[in-house]
Amino acid sequence: MPKTYNISAEQGKEAQKARKTVKDKQADKRLWAVQLRGEGKKNEEIARQLETSADMVSRWVCEFVKDGTQALMPKQRNGRPRNISHEEEAALLAEFAKLAESGQIVEVSDIEVAYQEKVGHRIGTGQIYYVLRRHGWRKVMPRSKHPNKASDEAIEASKKLTVE
Repeated sequence: MPKTYNISAEQGKEAQKARKTVKDKQADKRLWAVQLRGEGKKNEEIARQLETSADMVSRWVCEFVKDGTQALMPKQRNGRPRNISHEEEAALLAEFAKLAESGQIVEVSDIEVAYQEKVGHRIGTGQIYYVLRRHGWRKVMPRSKHPNKASDEAIEASKKLTVE
């Protein structure tokens, strides 16, 4: 027979107070289940009201009893750690920004080489594009010709009309 956890009215009020501060909908739903359990409702009633299963309600109540409100809060998801900090990336890109402002062409391959020297190992080119996007850089290329430039035939026809 599974163990039944009892939630006191005080614990239900604690969950209600925590609900006022949380912004995550799923965490709010979990805390609401604990609050309703503190009001004396059964798992099946709570499950029907929150449109979930009685087993999930039981699991949330168990986690709350063991670890408190923190157990029902959203967990921080850990992604891949960055190679260098945001400030170090900004400092590295500042050097290339000076070159670009002076009129020189800055290529991603140059930034990639400098970044790899900074971190001490090889990285993919995609990582550099993520860094550039994170710092608000965009791709700007010099045009080979003006988009509204007339065709060569139209230029020649124009010259024939003006030369007489």
